[in-house]
Amino acid sequence: MYKRVLLKLSGEALMGQKQFGIDNDRLAEYAKDIKELYDEKIEIAIVIGGGNIFRGVQAAEGGMDRTQGDYMGMLATMINSMALQAALEKEGIYTRLQSAIEMKEIAEPFIKRRAVRHLEKRRVVIFGAGTGSPYFTTDSAAALRAIEVEADVILKGTRVDGIYSDDPEKNPNATKFENLTFEDAYSQGLNVMDLTAFTLCRENNVPVIVFDMNKKGNLKKVVMGEKIGTLVTV
Repeated sequence: MYKRVLLKLSGEALMGQKQFGIDNDRLAEYAKDIKELYDEKIEIAIVIGGGNIFRGVQAAEGGMDRTQGDYMGMLATMINSMALQAALEKEGIYTRLQSAIEMKEIAEPFIKRRAVRHLEKRRVVIFGAGTGSPYFTTDSAAALRAIEVEADVILKGTRVDGIYSDDPEKNPNATKFENLTFEDAYSQGLNVMDLTAFTLCRENNVPVIVFDMNKKGNLKKVVMGEKIGTLVTV
């Protein structure tokens, strides 16, 4: 069983059955899953993307300045973080939202010592606004924050039940991996995280578990040590 975890959620996951924005039912489901961990006294940090609202990379492809687009994407992650915070507090969970960009009316600034103290006091800490710098994804932010707060593992919640040799939604013959090393995943070109996040995890010996977040109870099972999803280690 892991004691302190960092949960990485994609913004797209919050869309649920919608084409855009936030599905309140999906948000409530995630909050209930996180509550199960909270009740087990697991220390929980969360990083969530903003792709359901805005993606800087897509904006750049459309001709917008990449830096401007990335900052807009960071603001999108804050909208999702605030929505998740509200859903968690509705479940009776104490939370703190920290932002990599100063927004003092709605979030604390990111301070490592304060974040760790919150975790020790059993508050769920949500890290918003990515790394606070353009050209870095929320995967990189998740890796960075996991290292800074000394999380035992990064739990990457997706809509697929692990890492496959090919896209299982397009190729029914794709093979699922139970365990991988970072070297294997890199050499085979498997889409786990972006290269910056990947390198941070490998160099700092932070394992990553990719699993299906949309299946009820999976989050707790993963943290309790059941073999669900794909484990990537050094």
